[in-house]
Amino acid sequence: MARVDRLKEEIGWLKVPFGLLLVIDASLLGWLAQSYDTSSPALVLAAGGATIAVSISLFRMNGIAYRRLRDIEES
Repeated sequence: MARVDRLKEEIGWLKVPFGLLLVIDASLLGWLAQSYDTSSPALVLAAGGATIAVSISLFRMNGIAYRRLRDIEES
């Protein structure tokens, strides 16, 4: 039973960085949508790269959470 509790705790912990990354991603996308034409190209490129990196991190974290859920189902 301790393994299931540990997995549940890991899923609960993953909610915090997932939420933070989600807010950062939405903020970057919003900034890009509003400021891409008035900002320097280097800044827009950096924000675009950051958005891509944060989005990839979100997808990976989502995959980790789903693996933990599958582990709980198997236990």
